[in-house]
Amino acid sequence: MASKKRKSYTPAYRREAARLVIDTGRPVAHVAREIGVGEQLLGRWVGIERARDDGPPPALDADERAELERLRVENTELRMDREFLKKAAAFFVTENQNR
Repeated sequence: MASKKRKSYTPAYRREAARLVIDTGRPVAHVAREIGVGEQLLGRWVGIERARDDGPPPALDADERAELERLRVENTELRMDREFLKKAAAFFVTENQNR
């Protein structure tokens, strides 16, 4: 019985395979099937490549900062509206049950 030799992949191949997942946004399973690599193995390569990409976040310019602040305010208002609507819905449910 002959032992099966384990496949070896170059670092460049690993990076390119990981970039296929990261850049296209396609699932690891689909890309793994296409290139003939195990899902877990490709998942590890993607994790390593993403960790390599995690540098300091890019600085925001004035327009982006203003947009971020506007979105934060809007988010806060929407949360308050949601809480109010939850309380109103609960009130009307108890009103209808009491009839």
